[in-house]
Amino acid sequence: MTREILINIEEKEKRIAILENNKLVDFFIEHPEDRTIVGNIYRGIVQDVVPSVGAAFVDIGQEKKGFLYLTDVTDFRFHEEELEEFNVENHKEVKPALELKKNQEVLVQVTKEPFLGKGARLTTHISIPGRYLVLMPFDKHLGISRKIDEPDERRRIRDIFRSIKFGQEYGLIVRTAAWGKEKKSLIRDSHFLLNLWDKIKKISRRRKAPYLLYEDYDLVLRTVRDYFTENVDRLIVDSKIEYKRIHKFVSAFLRPLVRKIVFYREHTSLFDKKGVEKEVEHIYRNRIYLNCGGHIVIEQTEGLIVVDVNSGSFSRKKSKQEDAAFMVNNQAAEEAARQLRLRDLSGIIVIDFIDMQKDSNRRKLLKTLKMALTQDKAKTDVVGISRLGLVEMTRERVHRSIESISYKDCPYCRGKGKVKSEVSMAGYVLRHLRNYLVNFKPRTVSVVLHPEVAKKIINENRNSIRDLERKFRKRINIAPQSGLHIEDIKIS
Repeated sequence: MTREILINIEEKEKRIAILENNKLVDFFIEHPEDRTIVGNIYRGIVQDVVPSVGAAFVDIGQEKKGFLYLTDVTDFRFHEEELEEFNVENHKEVKPALELKKNQEVLVQVTKEPFLGKGARLTTHISIPGRYLVLMPFDKHLGISRKIDEPDERRRIRDIFRSIKFGQEYGLIVRTAAWGKEKKSLIRDSHFLLNLWDKIKKISRRRKAPYLLYEDYDLVLRTVRDYFTENVDRLIVDSKIEYKRIHKFVSAFLRPLVRKIVFYREHTSLFDKKGVEKEVEHIYRNRIYLNCGGHIVIEQTEGLIVVDVNSGSFSRKKSKQEDAAFMVNNQAAEEAARQLRLRDLSGIIVIDFIDMQKDSNRRKLLKTLKMALTQDKAKTDVVGISRLGLVEMTRERVHRSIESISYKDCPYCRGKGKVKSEVSMAGYVLRHLRNYLVNFKPRTVSVVLHPEVAKKIINENRNSIRDLERKFRKRINIAPQSGLHIEDIKIS
């Protein structure tokens, strides 16, 4: 299997595509004004503590106050005392180690972007990611990625950190990228993280809240850190500046991979050359076609994402209906998992598969979906599948979706996706005009409308206008104006 990372840099936009066998499997985009704050560490100040919702609101210098659960508070003060052993996976069930008070300064990290007018989600359980490890300064705990599933490899990694007694002072999570890495590489990564933490502590002691203490890498270096591994054949970048920056970063931390970095020099855009541009455009469509002829439709609401599976042009004989449904559903499950990754959709997700009668087919379908989701770095939880073919699942929300970064609500339909028809608008205009004539007494009334609405009224509602003129003894002029919103009315 070939695997490539393509990095396209424009003046105000960075785009990254990850391909497997020339098929798009991950896509990321970043604008300067939309740069993520997830992973940033701040010295904040508590603005309010609300026991009824079990949370505190913390000023970190952003437009909206950050949201910190009281059960997500540990003792973040810098000291040399021993901290009690702490299980990171169960920290929400643990009583907070420190009681927060208004105007108190706290050390916090952003775990989720601001969303729908709400502030960023915060935690005091600081974690600083490196190439192979994640340092947790306040949680004495050694965790190993579940994807490292070979017992001998897990034992080898534990022995390395026991030999240097690392876990006695700080917590660590060993990332999947550490699989098979030699001891010196892991120790070098741990030293880098410890030095970085020392710098953060020094800055924190000198600065008053609110203050940004540590900013995570931008999109390009985050991708290199998290995705550029030995199983990547090439990393291709079309910016000389970014090429040099990536080369320097990789030389410092991933020297064997330097030879895989390629500077793209051709005039044809990188994404067009690789045939990625068309696939990227498909990300923004709500209908995605499957190889079998079926399709899925993805619709988003404020609190829910619905994926509807349809057989489309795929058909079999009636006796084979169950087999046909299973085949379409299987392809739809794999494509739905891929689209969730590409679009970075999150929250509550409902997938409406085609009905199947056999329990064995439903179990196989659920297995296919879960297997496809294992490629996703975001946490997912599949609840199950009902007899109606509905699958309920959740996907972790960390960043804004790709669509919300690239699109805004249409100023014409105002985000509804639909506008009133000319017939509906004609009736609305007559009602609005009648109310106007009741309350105001002008001799002549001019009604300015969208050309199509004006045409509808002049041609088909002329008698209604004449009735209003006779009843109120006024003269009514209907005037079309191009460029006017179809739902707008101007009466003067």
